[in-house]
Amino acid sequence: MARVVVDDPAAVAELTITALAEAADTSEATVIRFCRSLGLNGHRQLRLRAAQTIGRRDERFDKRIAGGDIPVDADMRRIIDTVAYADALAVEDTVTSLDAQVCEEVVTSIIEAVRIDVFGAGASGIVAADLAQKLHRIGHVVFNWPDVHSALTGAALLDDSGLAIGISHSGATADVIDFLECARERGAVTVALTNHPRSPITQVADHVLVTAGRETTFRSGATASRIAQLTIIDCLFVGVAARRRSHATDALAATASALSDRRA
Repeated sequence: MARVVVDDPAAVAELTITALAEAADTSEATVIRFCRSLGLNGHRQLRLRAAQTIGRRDERFDKRIAGGDIPVDADMRRIIDTVAYADALAVEDTVTSLDAQVCEEVVTSIIEAVRIDVFGAGASGIVAADLAQKLHRIGHVVFNWPDVHSALTGAALLDDSGLAIGISHSGATADVIDFLECARERGAVTVALTNHPRSPITQVADHVLVTAGRETTFRSGATASRIAQLTIIDCLFVGVAARRRSHATDALAATASALSDRRA
């Protein structure tokens, strides 16, 4: 449902509730539930928001770069504008479609976990490292594994007090799927962060967080998708810190103090 809305808001602004349900391969009741999960009254308000989104995009960016692809003869200004558009759109679309309830459940799982294991391959590994570093700075026991061998051995030592977070833009990266599957078999709570809500990784995840990054020329799986992933990571981090405000504040102060004399 979210993917249909994000991919073509112009069409959503025109579709009836029946046509939208058919386009998303779901029911009209699911459309209504989706609208309510976004804080909207119903389908009519969803259409209005979709139309407003199109208008905002046209105001913020020149329509000539809205397609997102970089022409062969593009100058540096065109490249800068296109990259900025794709990244900003990835954040905007991700935030619009992000399920706040799922985020809340993941935040709770992070807070309750005795140990957290995080793993991503390639560009998603950068996001995994960022999440681990953020959570470690506020006092959580977090392991970020650099390769699948380490990730699998770590997952094998988890139990029902642990949490495993797997990050894969495609949702089809075998190493990350195997990591989550191993963690789930050990009884750990599993979370998947992916751009594809019907991908294989969602089958081994208790909670699924979905980004909305669309890649352009030279950027497959590396930049716009990473910006979208980092947006969700920041939301989770702030959500955890807000729920444990006193603890997080003390931990950040202690870690900042430890680094205070490392600056020239």
